[in-house]
Amino acid sequence: MAYEELKERQSVMWGNGPYQRITETLGELHERVTDSLAPAPGDRWLDVACGTGAIAERAASAGADVTGLDLSPVLIETAKERANELGLDIDYMVGDAENLPVEDASFDKVSSAVGIMFAPDHAAVAGELARVTRQGGKIALANWTPQGGIGKLFKVMAPYQPAPPPSSPFDWGTENRVRELLGDTFDLQIEEHVNTFRAATAEDMWELFSTSYGPTKTLAEAIGERRADLRRDWIDFYSNYEKDGAIAQPSEYLLISGVRR
Repeated sequence: MAYEELKERQSVMWGNGPYQRITETLGELHERVTDSLAPAPGDRWLDVACGTGAIAERAASAGADVTGLDLSPVLIETAKERANELGLDIDYMVGDAENLPVEDASFDKVSSAVGIMFAPDHAAVAGELARVTRQGGKIALANWTPQGGIGKLFKVMAPYQPAPPPSSPFDWGTENRVRELLGDTFDLQIEEHVNTFRAATAEDMWELFSTSYGPTKTLAEAIGERRADLRRDWIDFYSNYEKDGAIAQPSEYLLISGVRR
């Protein structure tokens, strides 16, 4: 599948369901990304693949001048509604991480939380991150690792996909690949951390993702009678994370911090 066709599908897929429910499970990760950039009044801040605005809201609350961008119009509308409710001045726009509609060297701080990793052209995204970050500016990215909880979850879904994607988003969770993509333009620091997903039961985890997480909801809706098989495999998978009568799934991610050379 060509990159442009995939992105057209992604722009719809990520808005398929109330993604804010997923956002609320990622608080540990969002805090770590935001704190690593130490938002301060006057910072020119760009959050790429911003989703419903979790990091943008945190940065704006600290006084940063924030722009949030996402491929999905539905997620941007949700983010705008939330900013209005919270009384935050955030400039949200629909846009492509592979072709950011902003000027060169126009931001002091650039973030993305498990967002840019899903753009198919990894080299284009890396080039855009370098282009829009000023010299001495900073980036912070969180990307799921291929061997972590979310990487394993995508392997559960893979047999039900009609075709493999043209690139793996989990390459962004591999240190060697990240250094290939960003090491020429950023001084990098890479750490592994964990965000834990929690639910009362494996069935509750299925309900959350199959109604609110775009990739899972879209897949479940597309496979007809095989939906029951996917649900069975999903519940079997999450049952492995049951402890003391509840589900706790540790999901590893790379926290990538960089300073623009």
